[in-house]
Amino acid sequence: MTTPDSASSPRYSRIAGTGSFLPPRRLTNATLAAELAAQGVETSDDWIVERTGIRARHFVDAGVNASDLAVQAARHAIEAAGCAATDIDLIIVATSTPDMVFPSTACIVQHKLGVAGCPAFDLQAVCSGFVYALTVADSMIRTGAANRALVIGAEVFSRILDFKDRTTCVLFGDGAGAVVLEASATPGILASDLHADGKHVGILCVPGTVSGGQVLGDPLLKMDGQAVFKLAVGVLEQAARATLEKAGRTDADIDWLIPHQANIRIMQGTAKRLKLPLEKLVVTVDQHGNTSAASIPLALDSAVRSGKIRRGDTLMLEGVGGGFTWGAVLLDF
Repeated sequence: MTTPDSASSPRYSRIAGTGSFLPPRRLTNATLAAELAAQGVETSDDWIVERTGIRARHFVDAGVNASDLAVQAARHAIEAAGCAATDIDLIIVATSTPDMVFPSTACIVQHKLGVAGCPAFDLQAVCSGFVYALTVADSMIRTGAANRALVIGAEVFSRILDFKDRTTCVLFGDGAGAVVLEASATPGILASDLHADGKHVGILCVPGTVSGGQVLGDPLLKMDGQAVFKLAVGVLEQAARATLEKAGRTDADIDWLIPHQANIRIMQGTAKRLKLPLEKLVVTVDQHGNTSAASIPLALDSAVRSGKIRRGDTLMLEGVGGGFTWGAVLLDF
């Protein structure tokens, strides 16, 4: 960690290491289609690929929770950063599928990592969660509230899917991704831009809650796919351009675009609006499906470990999700 020399020196945050974890159970479209057919729901590999670009996803087994995935991703990120879990002084977990109502999944992760004392909390912005969490961690490091943060996106969306609704159940998967964000004298995270508009709550939601030991409402995911699509491409471009302007950069400075992995058409549409060749688009949606808050850090770690992303590259991360939330982060890796 290259920290500022004095209290008066500029203070920034940089990603020191990345990590990810996918549960072992992998379902191809053909496998999922066969399982759905047994329940009277018809779909096919061609139907799914044509509309989404998804070919496979991973589901957890019974008894495996978001914290279990998060811990594995965190350990990989900590190892890549060359530090120890005890060096972490802030833990933020972005998730919409926590282990419990409370305590936070972050506190559970903290305990499983064998550390204690540092602040740990969850952040709920659905598929934009990792972008939100990274921005919060960057702000805390810049102000001196933390020196080394563990930022995780972890989801078990298979637990909240309606497997009678072929328009949604084929889209999502489980997984976790993480980064270690460190204080640095050299800029890493350059700028971010976050937004939300609650009037769109109904187009993507899980309209259920727990009260008196009973589930009130519907505890399964509901989505108006066309409405989400129409909003997503436009707001993602706006957030990306606002972030570039804040950083004093242009489209041409982006080496890699890492969007939320929801739908290949949304992702490609955003890249085209930013005048980026599709070769600069990091794509894992075909193998992971939509893993909500985990999708960006999963894609980031995949590209880093494959050698595609290298130190010094400029990355644009962007997400859009239920809420309706959206945002972008520009960083020098």
